[in-house]
Amino acid sequence: MTENNYSNLYEEQMESTQEVDNNDGIYRKNNKKRNNKNFKLITIIIISALIGGLISSYIMPVFIFGKIIPYPDNYFGNDTKEIIQVDNANTEFLVSAIAKKAMPSVVGITTEIVQRDYWLGERKAQGVGTGVVVHSRGYILTNAHVINNGNAEKVNVLFYDGTKTEGQILWQDPVLDLAVLKVDNVNLVAAELGDSTDLEVGEVAVAIGNPLGLQFERTVTSGIISGLERRIDISEYDSIEGLIQTDASINEGNSGGPLLNSKGQVIGINTAKIKTAEGLGFAVPINVAKPIIEQFIKNGQYEKVYMGIRGMEVDRFERAIGVDIEAEKGVYIVEVILDSPAAKGGLTSGDVIQSIENENISSMSEVSRILYKYRPGDTINMKILRDGKEKEVSIKLQKSPKGYYNEK
Repeated sequence: MTENNYSNLYEEQMESTQEVDNNDGIYRKNNKKRNNKNFKLITIIIISALIGGLISSYIMPVFIFGKIIPYPDNYFGNDTKEIIQVDNANTEFLVSAIAKKAMPSVVGITTEIVQRDYWLGERKAQGVGTGVVVHSRGYILTNAHVINNGNAEKVNVLFYDGTKTEGQILWQDPVLDLAVLKVDNVNLVAAELGDSTDLEVGEVAVAIGNPLGLQFERTVTSGIISGLERRIDISEYDSIEGLIQTDASINEGNSGGPLLNSKGQVIGINTAKIKTAEGLGFAVPINVAKPIIEQFIKNGQYEKVYMGIRGMEVDRFERAIGVDIEAEKGVYIVEVILDSPAAKGGLTSGDVIQSIENENISSMSEVSRILYKYRPGDTINMKILRDGKEKEVSIKLQKSPKGYYNEK
């Protein structure tokens, strides 16, 4: 290498690592390139942190958790339930304590419904009802008729703090008059669910709802449980059974709101009142809804099972056909669906279902209500009458096929 080459190489190295101070002639290190590298590194770190924060705080809770992967344990924190300790004899303070505990979990529900009229054509109408938050993840329980049996075009949910958001209808069943909604809000205040099997006539009962519209939202009324296992007809062939009767005032708009016990626990979902009488309100027992709620919370969806039969009450079948059946009560099987669990289990047309898992059966609505307790793959034992003789059969339940609504 020539002397000129050494000189050029030296000058290039000095230019990249040093600069000359023209005033004193002293060489100093050139940190320009190093500073550029540090600036780029800091910028990358800041951008990565912002992206990571966005993913963890918004994208994961809204789009990933509960839809693609389950929520992490304790994601919403440990549930803490307020305990009411009031002398039950002092009803005034008891009702106040119950209302204070439950009120943050009660929501208002407004709907937009399209009504079709022969003369006026299509027109939009609005409906108002009530709901109750049953899980902090945003699951809300209400009546099926509040959302027009799933036919509402839009459902809005009004929360305790005054905020409002659109709700999604996940499931509904007019036979039970129950529906489950979902909102994207997290960390809602969930109501504490009680046990409706332990109820006794005469217990304190408190209802919260929106009677006659949101103008009277979150109205609190109190009374007692005045009856159990009541039945009301909702059509010529359908009825809602096993209802809780209360004299706590329930009016139009209260539908879907909670009926509470003395501990502030939800024991029922208010559903109807007898318009021709005073003090006759009814609520769907909360234990009917619990298996449905639990599936949504665990799996994000509900899988209904079916047997695959069409039937009717024995007495109604006798009146329709004009013949006497040897069974006094039960469900007469009119038809068994091909390749259904009932067909595979050996049920045939003409059989009379008398009990399922030792629970007496007298109507198809009772069959439908019992099946909500079970999951696909579960086996149920039934007692039937066939040609006047009692027989036991076992049926392995399957998920309801698409388009098959419920047992008819």
